[in-house]
Amino acid sequence: METIGTAGLAPASRRMPELVLLPGMDGTASLFPAFIAALGDRIPTRALAYPADATDYRELAAWVRQRLPRGEFVLLGESFSGPIAASLATERPDGLVGLVLCSTFLRNPRPRARYLAPLAGMVHVSRGAARLVAPALLGRRHDAALMRQFVDAVGSMQSATLRGRLRSVLSADGSMDLSGIDVPVLCLRATHDVLVPRSAAEWIRHAVPSARIVDVDGPHALLQVAPVDCSRLVADFVASVSADR
Repeated sequence: METIGTAGLAPASRRMPELVLLPGMDGTASLFPAFIAALGDRIPTRALAYPADATDYRELAAWVRQRLPRGEFVLLGESFSGPIAASLATERPDGLVGLVLCSTFLRNPRPRARYLAPLAGMVHVSRGAARLVAPALLGRRHDAALMRQFVDAVGSMQSATLRGRLRSVLSADGSMDLSGIDVPVLCLRATHDVLVPRSAAEWIRHAVPSARIVDVDGPHALLQVAPVDCSRLVADFVASVSADR
C-alpha cells in the first residue's frame, strides 16, 4: 500500500525532491495525514505502509528499496523505521539527496531492555492496550481525534507482527557502515520522549558527524503531535538539499 500526499513545485517551477515517509512500529501510513497536511503543497510526499506481517529490518529494507522513487528524493524514517532509512542511505541509492531521522535510533535505544526479549512473546495487541500506551507516545495533551487514529493504527496490528518488530528493535546494534551515508542528515529529537533517550541522537551524530540535531518540543510521536513545527523543519531541509544540487 502506498499513500500519495500533496505535491507542489519549488520556486521558479523547479520540482522539489519527493519526500518518502517510513512509518513507526504500527507500519501504517494512517498516522501521517496531519504532517502531510501541514506540508501543504510545498513538497511532493509519499507515505509507505508496510506489509502487515513484515517484521525483520532486512526484509523491510528490501521491501522499501523496491519502492523508492526514480527521481530525486529525501527519505524520512520515523521511530521504528530509523534503522531502515539509514541502512538504505548507506547504499547510496540513485536519487537520494537527504535523510531525515525522527524520534529514532540506529541501535537498541534501551540496551538493558534486550534482556526482556524473551518476554516479547507475551505481548498481545488490543484497542484497550493501545489506549494504555498512548500517553507514552502522544503525551498527555493529545486530542481525541489523534487518540482515535492511534488506537485504530496500533489496535489493528497483528500481535505476532508487534512482537516481531519489538524483537527487531531490541536486536538493532548499529553495526551498519554509516560512513556510506554521503547526503545531508537531519535528526528531529523530541524534548519529552520517554521511549527513545536523547543519547540515541547523539550516537547518530557520533557515527555521522555531519548530522544536524534539532530538538522539537513534544513527545515521541512528533510528526503527529507537532506537525506544523516538524513540517517547517523538514520543508526547510528539503529546500536546502534541493538548492545544493
